[in-house]
Amino acid sequence: MSLGQRISRAILQWPVSGLVNHKSLPENPIAELDLDPARPIVYALKTSSITDLLTLQQCCEDLDLPGPFTPLTLGGETVPRYVCLDRPPPLFGARSKPLPFLQEFQQLLDLHKRDAGLDVQIVPITLFWGRAPGREGEEASGWNIISSLAPNRLKKALIVILKGRENLVRFSPPLSLRQMADKHGTDQAIAHKLARVARIHFSRQQLAATGPKLPNRTLLFRQLLDSGVIQQAIEEEAERDNISLDKAQKRAHDYMDEIASDFSYRLIRLGESFLGWLWNKLYRGLSVNGAEKVRQLAQEGHEIVYVPCHRSHMDYLLLSYVIYHQGMVPPHIAAGINLNFWPAGPLFRRGGAFFIRRTFKGNPLYSTVFREYLNLLFAKGYSVEFFTEGGRSRTGRLLPPKTGMLAMTLQAMMRGLDRPVTLVPVYLGYEHVMEVNTYHNELKGSRKEKESFLQVLGILRKLRNYGRGFVNFGEPLTLNGYLNEHVPEWRADIGRDERPDWMAPTVTRLAELLMTRINDAAAVNGLTLSALALLAAERHALTRDELQAQLNTYLDLLKQVPYSEHNTLPEAGAKDLLDQAMELNKFQVSEDKLGQIISLDRYQAILLTYYRNNILHLFALPSLVAALIERCEGISRNEIVARCIDIYPLLKTELFLRYEEDELPSLIDALLAELQRQQLIESRDGGHWVNLGNQMRLLLLAESIQETLQRYAIVLTRMLAQPRIEAEQLEADGLMMAERLGTLHGINAPEFFDQKLFSTLIHTLRSEGYLDSGSKPDLGRFQALADNILPLLSNKIRRTIRAGNQ
Repeated sequence: MSLGQRISRAILQWPVSGLVNHKSLPENPIAELDLDPARPIVYALKTSSITDLLTLQQCCEDLDLPGPFTPLTLGGETVPRYVCLDRPPPLFGARSKPLPFLQEFQQLLDLHKRDAGLDVQIVPITLFWGRAPGREGEEASGWNIISSLAPNRLKKALIVILKGRENLVRFSPPLSLRQMADKHGTDQAIAHKLARVARIHFSRQQLAATGPKLPNRTLLFRQLLDSGVIQQAIEEEAERDNISLDKAQKRAHDYMDEIASDFSYRLIRLGESFLGWLWNKLYRGLSVNGAEKVRQLAQEGHEIVYVPCHRSHMDYLLLSYVIYHQGMVPPHIAAGINLNFWPAGPLFRRGGAFFIRRTFKGNPLYSTVFREYLNLLFAKGYSVEFFTEGGRSRTGRLLPPKTGMLAMTLQAMMRGLDRPVTLVPVYLGYEHVMEVNTYHNELKGSRKEKESFLQVLGILRKLRNYGRGFVNFGEPLTLNGYLNEHVPEWRADIGRDERPDWMAPTVTRLAELLMTRINDAAAVNGLTLSALALLAAERHALTRDELQAQLNTYLDLLKQVPYSEHNTLPEAGAKDLLDQAMELNKFQVSEDKLGQIISLDRYQAILLTYYRNNILHLFALPSLVAALIERCEGISRNEIVARCIDIYPLLKTELFLRYEEDELPSLIDALLAELQRQQLIESRDGGHWVNLGNQMRLLLLAESIQETLQRYAIVLTRMLAQPRIEAEQLEADGLMMAERLGTLHGINAPEFFDQKLFSTLIHTLRSEGYLDSGSKPDLGRFQALADNILPLLSNKIRRTIRAGNQ
């Protein structure tokens, strides 16, 4: 470091420390980026700036990493801890000679040539002083984007003063110089390549963090109205409704005004502060997983489309907050027109929401305007978010997907986007959903309460600690790659106006795959596990020891036989998880001389089915295997596999399970081995038996799938009793029988009486060949499936179902 730099550092250290509020991304680069503090680290920065370096120094101290001013000696030589690619422009005159970064890269490569054991990690560092991208039509010299340029020292001082509270220090994955030297050599050309790659990296980082300029609504409306497609739709509207072209054009303009967002970076900044306060009021914390992969996709230039599940109105706010907090651009969000009420509507609109009607039916002009608006968002490079379920889940399960927005996304890509489109499934989970009481009332028949300002105030009055929130980014799905694999001829249809024949079935498969990937990323927590156990128990009550032991059973199952690499498990043990769940005040706790008893009253038992259903899919197959062993003593491994394969298609469709049929034998083997390791079952004489010493734990595991199997049994026995019954009548009779069963046996789970689940079941039976297109049944297959399912039910449930079909 030169004398001038040392003097600057000494002078600026205290002002920078007071003015800059830095945030590192990721928050733990050592763990999330596989950064090894034991190996030498050299930082690569875009521009030489003493304020950048001082900020990085503070950040590294907080993260237990060596700072840029920490001495680094390699092979007896003192080498710089940081490399900068450029100097800031001078206040006056021409730029001085470039920095010696090529010589510094070459020095590091030469050291690797001399020492085969040396492995320096080059860590690219990008510092953002505010992330406002500017707005279309504005001059590039405004303060809204100056922080993203390479400013001179005077401008940089002003940026630190004005934007210091918005500082973001982005750590990128380290580059191993050892691997690069071994693969490409150590000559001067490699040093040039390193510098070139670094420049491209910083440019992409900038775009990924700020995104394209925000749309100017006036210019955007003008672009849309000039579109040939919309002009044609306007002419057809005028002719169809016998109105003037001006009136039809005004109608189109009004639709644009109703639909289009009015994105405001200032609101995003204010929203981040407000939402940060709100999350601290509502939740114990937020757990975010999988964001690094999405950041990488954004940096590589992908068009990102977020597809989250929909639990609560908080989803819009939570996901946008997390995306911005993770250093990415908040998306434009497809929101229901019911949310366009004052004052929420204008705020949502400035936060990126664009509004969509529930149906386009009978309004071709609206349909055309909306599609062209969405196409323009994609063409300009804005990320988009939509809820493929179409509405909030009232039961905690994923709803059957709506395919409209997904189809429009695929159509936009087919118009010739010049970059890959990637769908990112997102699992959103809560230890408490604030609307869950309302959901229960709606499922009992109450009318859906219309969204309003008073409703918002009512929610704000209830602010309290709701446990943790969870945002898990699932496995991204790149549309281009998916089509290349499943529809090889798709490129021949790019640019065509008509929809190709392959689009509808492809969209359906895509939607199901996205729902499966959302479920793959499920977050497990103490409340969901406790709900799973207590709802499986007789009278919904367990001793504390029994409940804690059951939580350990669930956790061991998920750790030893993981459902997916994307789903997350809590780090805490069963005792701490139970304590955390009890803090949410959803359980009744009594105590006698033998210890605590934890139970649910009737009302809470109904509400907690919501949280159980968030993770039911993780335990569907373990529960089915446990039920087969518990009900069919001595059952062989081959019989378990055969019965699971027979029942599995129904579970797969209903719960969006990830396994293919050919994966089941090895999965069942792993589950049997784990149940035996936990001493829940015994294997002898070629069969599997319940270990009576741990029978309670196996029974609770087996019980989780019972209500699902009971619904299947209702439909199967009804079809066998009346083979000529129509599908609609079968659905109605099944729903009626479920209500009767619930009344007689105290089954209160709302989804047990959900007509959509009966509809899904009948659709699956048809797609699996149990019913033909005319609803004529294959009675032999129906009987075989019934013979596999009915023995898994209790005698009293079987008697009620059979009595209802006599």
